[in-house]
This record gives sequence, C-alpha cells and structure tokens, in this order.
Amino acid sequence: VQLVESGGGLVQPGGSLTLSCVTSGFSFYVNYMTWVRQAPGKGLEWVSSIFRDGSITYYNDAVKGRFTISRDNAKNTAYLQMTNLKSEDSARYYCAPIQPRTTYYDAWGQGTQVTVSS
Repeated sequence: VQLVESGGGLVQPGGSLTLSCVTSGFSFYVNYMTWVRQAPGKGLEWVSSIFRDGSITYYNDAVKGRFTISRDNAKNTAYLQMTNLKSEDSARYYCAPIQPRTTYYDAWGQGTQVTVSS
C-alpha cells in the first residue's frame, strides 16, 4: 500500500487549499477513503470519509460546510477541498482506506502539512 498526500501549504485564515491523495497497492474502488489530521502535540482526528462510489460523504462537525471530500476511482485518488480555513485547521493531513470516524491504520503515508496563519 502506498499513500501519497500533497497540496498542503501556508494559507491565510479564510483561504482555501485542495489536498490530493494518490494511492496504489490496493483496490481503491472498493474502499472507503478517509482523511484524518494531526495537530502538533495532539492525537489523530478524523476529518472526513467518502463511500467507495462517492455517493455518501461524512464530515466531522468541525469542518462541515467548509470541507468537501471527493474521489476519482479512475485515478485511484482522493481529494479534500478546504475552504474558509481557520487556524485550528492547522495540522498534518493524512489519507487512508479506512472506515468513517476511525483513525486506526498501520500504513500511513507522509501526510501533507497545512498551516493557517496570517
């Protein structure tokens, strides 16, 4: 399994970023895909998940209405569009083929850093 996250960066409050997660080594289209994040000194926090065909999405209340998860099964890629970013969204973001509202996984990628600061 390989998970390669990208798209992070430094953005001002209220700004936007879109994260990508390119995957390989497993059957992408049969799995949920989930984004989690980890702020400095804190544990993993579940952010959002998407059903295998994209028909159902799940969001942490903290990001609902601001983040949009999507996937392209033809490209084995998941996305997280983030808008109206807040300082509390600053964290390292990871993707994984895991169930909604879970954070346990044993093959995390390197993640991508999102820093929201003026």
